[in-house]
Amino acid sequence: MEEGLCQWSMFRSLSAILQWWAFNVTVIIMNKWIFQKLDFKFPLTVSCVHFICSSIGAYTVIKVLKLKPLITVDPEDRWRRIFPMSFVFCINIVLGNVSLRYIPVSFMQTIKSFTPATTVVLQWMVWRKYFDWRIWASLVPIVGGILLTSVTELSFNMFGFCAALFGCLATSTKTILAESLLHGYKFDSINTVYYMAPFATMILGIPALLLEGNGVLDWLNAHPAPWSSLLIIFSSGVLAFCLNFSIFYVIHSTTAVTFNVAGNLKVAVAVLISWLIFRNPISGLNAVGCAITLVGCTFYGYVRHLIAQQPPPGTPRTPRTPRNRMELLPLVNDKLDDKV
Repeated sequence: MEEGLCQWSMFRSLSAILQWWAFNVTVIIMNKWIFQKLDFKFPLTVSCVHFICSSIGAYTVIKVLKLKPLITVDPEDRWRRIFPMSFVFCINIVLGNVSLRYIPVSFMQTIKSFTPATTVVLQWMVWRKYFDWRIWASLVPIVGGILLTSVTELSFNMFGFCAALFGCLATSTKTILAESLLHGYKFDSINTVYYMAPFATMILGIPALLLEGNGVLDWLNAHPAPWSSLLIIFSSGVLAFCLNFSIFYVIHSTTAVTFNVAGNLKVAVAVLISWLIFRNPISGLNAVGCAITLVGCTFYGYVRHLIAQQPPPGTPRTPRTPRNRMELLPLVNDKLDDKV
């Protein structure tokens, strides 16, 4: 009986990881296809479509199908807490799409792995939070791998690189703000999208219209088959919401260590598939830099897990000693970084 339950648990975890990989890689590849192959070079509009689809999807799941219970938020907290989070959330998604517009998927995904380092540094500089030396040591291969990948990238674009880098900062800021603004609310990925996606649509709608509206109209008039292309664009929005649902499923089906390893393997899969489709040139040193970064991210996640499992230190506290073991850990919520 126990063996059967163990096999079912393993099958469930594997299924959850595979469907999460499928949605995540498909959304990334579709977005790059939209920018490169369909020549739809409007990242604000694509992001806005994703927000609209995610808003409708989250409403359908919670209100219509009732697959998830709604976490009630006070009206005052929606503007005081959710709106600032939605603003950073919006910037994060837009910068990700802007970077995809200018740089290859492989380079963008590698830079995105820099997020743990930016989160640790931000908390150390702004909140004066102190971390275990092993956390700092685990960041060395991540930073080194990013530097090697950036120096050897054959399709390097400074604007796309900066967009991806600032996207890491936005992700880190979102994670840190969530700790202070959303305390008291235990949001899952679906409820997060339910509250944040409508705000993000409102924030981005007017800028997208003003900055890209005329360009979108010109594209529609010049494109030989606009309706089939629009179907692909809106399908990417639907799949972006499905990605949020897959995150909710995989969180409840795997352990933290399994998720960390699977997340880094997912980046490797995305890099491989994107290269097979778009054939962007990758040098040997560039591939080595990407591999070093992914190994560093895996090691970083493992170190965080080890520190979280250790009992609180028994030594007397000094003014520079953390109050408990969790103060040695960064506030990186790796499981919710892929939303929308």
